[in-house]
Amino acid sequence: MIKLGITLGDPTGISPEILLKSLPSLPDASYIIYGSKSVLEKTSKILNIPFSFFEISSPDKVSKRGFYLIDVYDKNFDIGKPSKESGKAAVEYLKTATDDVLAGLIDGIITLPISKQYVMEAGFKYPGHTEFLAEKSKAKEYSMVLMCDKLKVALITTHIPLKDVPFYITTKNIISKVKLINKELKHKFGIPNPKIAVLGLNPHAGDGGNIGNEELKVIRPACEILRKEGIDVSLPLSADTAFNRLEEFDIFIAMYHDQGLIPLKLLCFKKAVNITFGLPFIRTSPDHGTGFDIAGKGIADPSSFIEAVKLAYDLVLKTKYTGF
Repeated sequence: MIKLGITLGDPTGISPEILLKSLPSLPDASYIIYGSKSVLEKTSKILNIPFSFFEISSPDKVSKRGFYLIDVYDKNFDIGKPSKESGKAAVEYLKTATDDVLAGLIDGIITLPISKQYVMEAGFKYPGHTEFLAEKSKAKEYSMVLMCDKLKVALITTHIPLKDVPFYITTKNIISKVKLINKELKHKFGIPNPKIAVLGLNPHAGDGGNIGNEELKVIRPACEILRKEGIDVSLPLSADTAFNRLEEFDIFIAMYHDQGLIPLKLLCFKKAVNITFGLPFIRTSPDHGTGFDIAGKGIADPSSFIEAVKLAYDLVLKTKYTGF
């Protein structure tokens, strides 16, 4: 019996609506929702979406498939009105689920979106879920990967200002992340010899050093070392044309957030899923934000979240008995 945890994210955003809309479409498993009972009840009444959860105190109380709720931080939140308090709730959902997955009480987690502004106001020191989960699980190396049927994109840097990106792109960092990605594609997705495209940082991949030299001094040397170790990786590609070669590669390694995620979201925004490579458990999430402006209006699309749950379920099914 697969047990998957779902963190509610910011309770004043679209997450409660997305969760309730998704329930009939999820694979047959045990789902433990870490959230606020009153928020789900309020959302159910406003949108006329019925729900039924078994309330429990711990996942070890789960004995059959179905939907369960751990009422973690129950306050009277107003839909569409985020605050420091809603940020604190989102952090508490996440912390509780993370403790449970690290204790082996659940097999993986799917995280609904948080607001970086409000969780930081509540004292959360991390720029996102990914960095928190990596530190809590003591992951030596990790990578944020977003994917859909058409495309997989991994990021060398994630949630940092654009002006800081060059300082975080090092030969050592590229080598370690590509090795991790190569390993995870083999293990989790059954790709025997992944073909990996590495993007340059600058326009035209530096144009031989005429438009920046990061490709020549940092990125290309990393690719050459990886090739010598038997990893099928490209030399730095110009990002403005690389994505025209979707059928040639299993994944694209982008140097910074928007370089990789703009093409991904253009191709498959409603179906894209975020997965963190390198953690000792499965973690996925939908590829969208909190949607405060449309919260409570009944128009939020649950498609990406449904895909995130399906991916988590499939990967747990494949890896549960083989280890990481």
